[in-house]
Amino acid sequence: MNSLFITGNSAGLGHALTEHYLGLDWRVYGCSRRGCEGLGGYLGDMRCDLRDFDTLPVMLEDLLGGADRLDLVILNAGILGDIRDMTQTPLADIQRVMDINVWSNKVILDWLANSGIDVSQIIMISSGASILGNRGWGGYALSKAALNMLAKLYAHELMHTHISALAPGLIDSDMMTILCEESDARQFPALERLREARGTEAMQTPQKAAENIASVVDRLRSLDSGSFVDIRQILAPELYASLYGKRQSITPA
Repeated sequence: MNSLFITGNSAGLGHALTEHYLGLDWRVYGCSRRGCEGLGGYLGDMRCDLRDFDTLPVMLEDLLGGADRLDLVILNAGILGDIRDMTQTPLADIQRVMDINVWSNKVILDWLANSGIDVSQIIMISSGASILGNRGWGGYALSKAALNMLAKLYAHELMHTHISALAPGLIDSDMMTILCEESDARQFPALERLREARGTEAMQTPQKAAENIASVVDRLRSLDSGSFVDIRQILAPELYASLYGKRQSITPA
């Protein structure tokens, strides 16, 4: 039986990925702050606080100690943080985002490296924000850029595991609700594109995003381990070129 370990699977993309792989009769090991219940199937689930770096390895041992192989690990857990200018963002706020989005993943990667478990493939959920650097994304963009580098650095050391940092595209989630309804698009213009995309095919449901990610898992392995990939490079190259190409041009202030 194939097996998956996923973080942050209580809602949104993580919940949809858990449901998708359970539907394929995979054994799924999940951890999240709120827990993931009611799905049935081969689900091993544990509640955890990824910011508690001291107890995180203990949780991993309890959850995964009996496993000898993981076909896929998806490090999905992440938080947005506040949308605000960098000059108005306290360092403590950035550190909180980095703890969840970057350093908890380092703790998990280190534990896996020393666990004796055969890990075939790791996907670290990144974001286009790691490249675009739009105003207001502050700690989130920094954390995802650091995550991309984390993938590249660990690829040198985990030689028998293929690693990717994957931006999954726009997903209609609780995080998107904050971006579309609570943040100021006049001050942070990149938010307007998100609001225009919501309710259209340009913004996926979590279920569709999970299907799309599952559809490219094998194709990611053809790329160099440690690569950053935006899923739109594979599934919607024209959209990818439009989105990132605009960032290459310089417009007058």
